[in-house]
Amino acid sequence: MTVTPRYIDFHQAQRIYDRIGRWQDTRPLTERRAMDEIAWRGDFFNAAAVLEFGCGTGRFAARLLETKLPAGAAYLALDVSPTMVGLAREALAPWGGRARVELSDGSTTLPVADGEYDRFLSTYVFDLLSPADSAWLLDEAYRALRPGGLLTLASLTPGSTPPSRALAGLWKGLWRIDPRVVGGCRPVELAALAAPERWRVRDRLTVTKLALSSEVLVAERL
Repeated sequence: MTVTPRYIDFHQAQRIYDRIGRWQDTRPLTERRAMDEIAWRGDFFNAAAVLEFGCGTGRFAARLLETKLPAGAAYLALDVSPTMVGLAREALAPWGGRARVELSDGSTTLPVADGEYDRFLSTYVFDLLSPADSAWLLDEAYRALRPGGLLTLASLTPGSTPPSRALAGLWKGLWRIDPRVVGGCRPVELAALAAPERWRVRDRLTVTKLALSSEVLVAERL
């Protein structure tokens, strides 16, 4: 029997992340390691304007503002969950003069001007999106970034070891039955989404711990 994939919609995602709230920060070790890799490989020391899609509680944004970004760098954080937006505004309050948090309308169209940013950041969002929404969001990231700007992403991924592949297979099976069982997300391959005529991959790595794998991708806008 073939099960047709069902992607969670805006309202389902909103309910999931409103319910998770602060618990989102208790990430598995592999996700925390992936975020560490992005913080290091994303060259945020040289960033002037960062756009984050799916900011969650804002803790990672606060970390970048405190330890990586130049003093004058601007930051726009978007999220679909009112609960997450409230938490992120609280986390970014010390940088209120240059850091904004806005509630997304649920679409993957970005409310920004062309070429306004030099970093586009999104972690554990593409594994929630349908292929069509993923393609549209990458188009929007390309539009929002200046030439030479960096796309910085992390996502669940199938991995490269037998245990990680087995877990990914089980995860995908559960997701096909009911995406809500696994929070709406499933393992994806980020590098396969980045068209080579638009993006030059700078860094790509897989972080695996306890059979759970994450892919980190840093690509330069051409």
